[in-house]
Amino acid sequence: MTEIKADSATRARLRVILAASIGSALEWYDFFLYGTAAALVFGDLFFPKSDPIVGTMLAFLTFGVGFVVRPIGGILFGIMGDRFGRKPVLVATLLMIGIGTTAIGLLPTFAQIGYWAPLALVALRVVQGLGAGAEYGGAVIYLVENAPPKHRGFWGSFAPLGVSVGNLLAAGAFALVTLLPRDDLMAWGWRLPFLASFLLILIGIFVRLRVAETPVFTEAVLARGKVERNPAMEALRRHPRNFMVVLGARLAENGLGYLFPVFGLNYVVNTLGVPRADALSALMLAFVVELFTIVGFATLSDRIGRRPVYMFGALAGVVFAYPFFLLVGTKEWIWIAVAFVVARAVVTAAMFGPQAAYFAELFPPQRRFAGFAFARELGSLLAGGPAPFVATALVAWSGTWWPVACYAAILSALTALAIWAGPETYQESITVDNTVDGRLQAVAVPIQA
Repeated sequence: MTEIKADSATRARLRVILAASIGSALEWYDFFLYGTAAALVFGDLFFPKSDPIVGTMLAFLTFGVGFVVRPIGGILFGIMGDRFGRKPVLVATLLMIGIGTTAIGLLPTFAQIGYWAPLALVALRVVQGLGAGAEYGGAVIYLVENAPPKHRGFWGSFAPLGVSVGNLLAAGAFALVTLLPRDDLMAWGWRLPFLASFLLILIGIFVRLRVAETPVFTEAVLARGKVERNPAMEALRRHPRNFMVVLGARLAENGLGYLFPVFGLNYVVNTLGVPRADALSALMLAFVVELFTIVGFATLSDRIGRRPVYMFGALAGVVFAYPFFLLVGTKEWIWIAVAFVVARAVVTAAMFGPQAAYFAELFPPQRRFAGFAFARELGSLLAGGPAPFVATALVAWSGTWWPVACYAAILSALTALAIWAGPETYQESITVDNTVDGRLQAVAVPIQA
């Protein structure tokens, strides 16, 4: 009987990890797919009357639109997640992302319907952004609230791991279609990765419908009657310090997370003239290495704390901002690959790995989803959304890369400051409200082995 129960518990944990990580991977495949297309083809397809630089900037501007609505999605779906449960929101957000992405693959271009094409592209980007506003936060919370107390960092890492898998799938999909002749790529090849997302989303929905609600939400929120009318505003009012820590911690992780692979990809291909296939293969290698380093950094945070690991990533971002451009400037594949690997698998991964558990631990269960999603996506609006557009504008203005390196270094320094000002949480309970005005109490309930 003991063996049967152990096997049942193992299967249940595997289902939890699978539901969160697969759903996260599929959702971020869709989201990053748009960024890759914006870097490589959308400027010509949807803004053809502009010169190449302006067309790319307009494509990146529509990329940023998704980030504008992400805080709205974070608030709306975060409130629903804290009031009605984590599971239904995970299904709804994944469905929204899938519908928005598949529809982009069916869009007529500017040459076919004129200005209606970019308008429709923006509208579908809004649908994507609303769903993305709570998708990742929901996946993280689902993992962390099901995790053994001393392994929340490791369990939480499967959500960012899913993001990396999604990024890898998106880069791989575009690497395949870019093997087509350019006329075929621009005529129909670019649509294939978007249309493929429909089948992937069906898989994600099937997996998520088969898991149960988290025990923390069921016991700490529903059973104790702690459901709040507006948990997003309560998180901001009761935990302002922690809210601002999340906001500041996102600047480098999210800003560099999109600046290096999205703007960096465009810069390497369109400014430096490196073949698309070479640039994409270097980026894909970085995503593969990142799969291992994310888990490594997250597991390390279970041993020494979230803040030291996160701080290392932020300071590494300051140090590596300039060498990144020096390396890609060689135009040699090996050094371009090294640049992308360090940027993604070291700098970003050191922040992204422990971030999942850290952000979830900063808020109590009755307002965890809304607080996490609202603060995190507000940080996305300030960092990841404008990063590719700002970087492209800086290069167009200056004719060189050094202002972009300064921009990356500033984002990293601000994140280091936020982490320095934040509390350590890895030994705290996540089943009780152990904060007062964003400060952890000395009498917090200790975690159990």
